[in-house]
Amino acid sequence: MSRNIDYLPRIAIFLAGIAAGALTGIRRPRGAGMDPAAVQELKNSLADLETRLAGRDSAADKRFVQIEARLEEHSAKLSEVPSTAQIVAAMEQLLAKTMSSLDDRLTTQAHSIEVLKTTVSQTDSLLERVLESLDSLQTYTDPAELSDDLLLHRPAV
Repeated sequence: MSRNIDYLPRIAIFLAGIAAGALTGIRRPRGAGMDPAAVQELKNSLADLETRLAGRDSAADKRFVQIEARLEEHSAKLSEVPSTAQIVAAMEQLLAKTMSSLDDRLTTQAHSIEVLKTTVSQTDSLLERVLESLDSLQTYTDPAELSDDLLLHRPAV
């Protein structure tokens, strides 16, 4: 693209020369020489046109250099950005770790609940046996016998 722009000023000058030649050829009668003042004016116009085209060419070149630099900068930044596949893979990995951690915690809690159920069951069983033992001790000792016991009714010293 830069090559095509390099030819633009040359083509414009060529076309301006053709137009100037065509205009001067129409104005002058055949066989008559060109007026030196008109030739000088034409040369001045061509020089002015060349100067303006050179200025525009220079400005366009500067602008293209700036654009190319920005394109390279954006290209470098774009290459640093992770792709969608990389982002998805990272998210899947993070989700897998989170789910694994959650599974581990739920397994630990389920185990703790089972241990607690076993402990409660054992405690209930033990309490039931203690209560049965207390009931059996009460049946062995009759409350009427306790009232006849002299040691229990002895006056306090």
